[in-house]
Amino acid sequence: MKIILASKSGVRKQILDNHNIDNEVIVSNVDEEEVKQSLLAEGANPLDISKNLAEIKSIRVSSKHPDRIVIGADSVISLNEELINKPNSREEAYTILKKLNNLKHYLISSVCISKNGAMIWNHTDSSELKMKNLTDDELLKYLSKIETKTLLDYGVYQIEAGGLELFEYVKGDKNSIMGLPVKEISNYIKQLKI
Repeated sequence: MKIILASKSGVRKQILDNHNIDNEVIVSNVDEEEVKQSLLAEGANPLDISKNLAEIKSIRVSSKHPDRIVIGADSVISLNEELINKPNSREEAYTILKKLNNLKHYLISSVCISKNGAMIWNHTDSSELKMKNLTDDELLKYLSKIETKTLLDYGVYQIEAGGLELFEYVKGDKNSIMGLPVKEISNYIKQLKI
């Protein structure tokens, strides 16, 4: 039986496919912005937000598909414990890159596996990235290579699509940075013997 990926991310699906994890996509349609605002109002940090969103997505889809294994995932950027959201426009993407410019930040990727509407496993990975000190022209040149829809859906940098050029260094698992800590997922799925 195929595992359900509760994510509209084509990159996450590709990661599962590349690791021979048979899957189908069923989007959770969780209002991420509403959840983030609610959690921020309660004083949640970026790690809490990432974990909660992964769990909510996974459980929402799992409750509608009993007996199926459902993977929910979420990734957020944390700059000095401040949540950096996906941009709502190209201008906002530029502002975010300016904010991250020449600084170290963390990309937090959480994954939750659910069955019968309840979480059965979760994992969170944190990767450290340091942006180069780039000029405004270099930032604008980078952004000009990315379609607006991609920016709004996936965030200000895509490691899998030329985003590495922005960084002085990247410490962490590439798949996790792209949105899915697949090694840990694969190890857990093997234990399930499905």
